[in-house]
Amino acid sequence: MLPSALLPGLREALGAPGVAMAATFLAFGAAVQEAGLSPGWALLACWGIYGMPGQLVLVQAAAGGWAGGVGVAVLGAVAVNARFLPMAVSITPVLAARDRWRLLPAVPFIAVTPWAAAMRALPAVDRPDRVAWFLGFGLTSWVVAGFAALGGFFVAGGLGPDARAALLFVNPLYYALLLATDLDRPAPRRAILCGVAAASVALVLPAAVALLAAGLVGGTVAFLLGRRHGAP
Repeated sequence: MLPSALLPGLREALGAPGVAMAATFLAFGAAVQEAGLSPGWALLACWGIYGMPGQLVLVQAAAGGWAGGVGVAVLGAVAVNARFLPMAVSITPVLAARDRWRLLPAVPFIAVTPWAAAMRALPAVDRPDRVAWFLGFGLTSWVVAGFAALGGFFVAGGLGPDARAALLFVNPLYYALLLATDLDRPAPRRAILCGVAAASVALVLPAAVALLAAGLVGGTVAFLLGRRHGAP
């Protein structure tokens, strides 16, 4: 029987977040099949990395026969998933665990969807139950993602290139809608406006670094503005 503190997070993950996750990883499974890889590979990449950009880097590298070497592919996956580090830093005080070792089981589940959902929901959750809530949400969305990837692999023939591309954007769109609902709060509003303004940086830089640079510039400016105004 599941501890009762896990259940609210589990139920939350089976709602709109689960639908967004399933759609996105359905497209990932189809991409794996198109690359000529096995369904086991799709499941391992999904559950081992749990970050769509990093997974797509490995799919492209594997489909190309690891031309640049496995090490280069792994470094590329690590680089594109580096965004999880500031997420981990920001959510740690929200999880409010007295003993840091209690946070270790939550580490594999720090990704865009669990992080965004937790940052919205956890302030209303009793502090002793927050880690359990996050584990319930994270584990559920992780399982949903894995099985959706397998489903996408086996139904890939019924999905055209346009459909797969559209599905990949469902989860980012869900995340954008979450941010939009928080526009009345200063911190999310700063982050969104600075991100939009910094997007122009991506137009003048090489594609390999454009998105990373735009995120770094926008995030840094939003952080400094927050510090200047003394706002959270």
